[in-house]
Amino acid sequence: MASKEQNYEFRRRLEVVHKPDRRDPNVRSAADETEITDDWRIVIAKDADPLVLNVAKDLQDYLLVSMHVSVPVRRVEDVAMAASVEEQIIVLGARDQLPSIGLNLTKPRSYTIFAERNRIVVCGFDDRGVGQGSYFLEDLMNLKEAPIVRLQDTTREPLFSPRMAHSGWGLDHFPDAHLNSLTHAGIDAILVFVKDVNETPEGFLDFNYLIDRAELHGLDVYAYSYITSRKHPDAPDAEEYYDGTYGKLFSACPRLKGVIFVGESCEFPSKDPNTTGMLRLEWPPDKPQTKVSPGWWPCFDFPQWLNLIKKVIRKHNEQADIVFWTYNWGWAPEEARLALIRSLPDDITLLVTFEMFEQIKHDHVTNVCVDYTVSFEGPGRYFSSEAKTAHERGIRLYTMSNTGGLTWDIGVIPYEPVPYQWARRHAALLKAREDWGLSGLMETHHFGWWPSFLNDITKAAYWSTPAPADDIFAAVAQRDFSAEAAPLVLQAWQHWSEGIRHYIPTNEDQYGPFRIGPSYPLIFRKGVKIPEAKHALFGSEIINLHYQPLESARQSLGASRLDVEIRSLSRMLELWRQGNDCMRQALKLTPEAKLAEGRLMLGMNEFIALCIQTVIHVKQWWKLKQRLFIEADPKQAALLLDELEAIAQAELENAKAAIPLTEADSRLGWEPSMDYMTDPEHLKWKIRQIRSLLDSELPDYRKSLELTAPL
Repeated sequence: MASKEQNYEFRRRLEVVHKPDRRDPNVRSAADETEITDDWRIVIAKDADPLVLNVAKDLQDYLLVSMHVSVPVRRVEDVAMAASVEEQIIVLGARDQLPSIGLNLTKPRSYTIFAERNRIVVCGFDDRGVGQGSYFLEDLMNLKEAPIVRLQDTTREPLFSPRMAHSGWGLDHFPDAHLNSLTHAGIDAILVFVKDVNETPEGFLDFNYLIDRAELHGLDVYAYSYITSRKHPDAPDAEEYYDGTYGKLFSACPRLKGVIFVGESCEFPSKDPNTTGMLRLEWPPDKPQTKVSPGWWPCFDFPQWLNLIKKVIRKHNEQADIVFWTYNWGWAPEEARLALIRSLPDDITLLVTFEMFEQIKHDHVTNVCVDYTVSFEGPGRYFSSEAKTAHERGIRLYTMSNTGGLTWDIGVIPYEPVPYQWARRHAALLKAREDWGLSGLMETHHFGWWPSFLNDITKAAYWSTPAPADDIFAAVAQRDFSAEAAPLVLQAWQHWSEGIRHYIPTNEDQYGPFRIGPSYPLIFRKGVKIPEAKHALFGSEIINLHYQPLESARQSLGASRLDVEIRSLSRMLELWRQGNDCMRQALKLTPEAKLAEGRLMLGMNEFIALCIQTVIHVKQWWKLKQRLFIEADPKQAALLLDELEAIAQAELENAKAAIPLTEADSRLGWEPSMDYMTDPEHLKWKIRQIRSLLDSELPDYRKSLELTAPL
């Protein structure tokens, strides 16, 4: 019987940066390889910066914990001399200390690894490059499952920077181990929601201390603005006002790398006639709103606002990265969107979501790609049009890529295990880099970043001279399972990767049953309120429990879409179950030392299958309800009621099946901004709600039917 985790116990797993006991004692070095033994040592300069010292200690810990090799760390006066004459050493240094090796390094965070028989030198363009080179050395040994490195002279450069991520430990919480895991994965910046100096939506956070700790791991810190903007830049006191908000923030925290502005959280009282001219939350609730709020339109005066904000921020940090995200109005007419980009200041950064707003045909209906999904690899026309215009203007370009491994496809899982589909996203992003100069990525939103095998695949794609994706998949599958299990693991990944392509992203599903999965209620007539954590940023605010297809002029009507979506999700469920079957077979060929991780992967995918089933049930339930409520013939209505009862009973069993999965993995059912929504307690709440339907609401409706004579 699998052991049970208490809520939040998944954080113990996040404390593990170097997986223990990865060494396979049967692996031996070949003629073109060198083996690191207890006789070796790690060497750094006597005056090495704290980051390099931290990297050396990290490598020392990795060798001990993962590879059972114990080596000392030594400081020396001249690392270049050590690199040329000493043996059985790993030298860590930047190009200014190792000029003969780092001569050709020209890009920040790039590195060269020079491995000889008795010597390995990791030379970085800068200290962060030293770190990335050392982490890559760990990657190579992980794939080899031994402290063995091929003789080589390898230089690698990052293809994207920044690569930004929110915390997967907890909203705006970054323990040192989590920072270390992020930098190992190639992430180079973290995101923190900011309401004021040292204030996040969840309370106090010492920003400068976070910046200190992040720097020790080679990470920058970006502020994601939640600061209210109540002044139009034309206002006489506007500069004074913004000096007291953004100026105050950067005066207190000048080492912030930059700030993210997105319409919904940075809107100001615009004068654009296409908008209300008022902040969304200040619109009178008793007054009909016939125009959008300024945060949802490409307002003509955003450039004026940005210039003022830029001015007050750069008084304190001349290099601050001002990132302007067009997420909220990707639906707007292209002419209006591109006119805004053509008028933006050219010394800021444009951030555009990669796949959103695309109209996609499924059979005879049209759906609109909502945020965020990996089911469509992208890019969408919204991204392409704005990226092309930004490139023409010479404006730096970032995208919301979600390649940290998670989207809103399924809201309460740690990552989406669809590597072949992620590889399509990687390829599309690299093409956008080539075509339009895409340079930076936001890789997660507040659903956070999670360490998984996907990190290895993404990291391989985002550095120069990557190996073919299929080779990486095979190597990772063998590393994490076994050579015998790897073919079945690859089959599982292929089934899941094909399955996600049958996911049709809709707002009603992503804010509804796909957001929380099997704890989502079936509502007949009586409304319900799902329990929520008082400390959660959003809790149930971002969940719509009263399911119905949401309409817009850019997609087919819900009545037309529903059956197409059910068929597509049924195929997705079939493929997911096939993948689960392959994974169960693979685990039979996996050694005991690797089984724990494999079981977690299987458990998550069994949970995903239950989430898909819930969504299918919810759609079927809604369809039958609409028919029942207008059916005048009590005999026909009774038959519809029979079908509803059957769905309710099936969904009750679906919720029951989720309980042991969430007990075994406390990350399932949790999301940083909502907190727990599908843990065992919420699933038991759902089961009680279904039983109330079966025992009370549906029987009462049947009694009413019996009071009417058949037509």
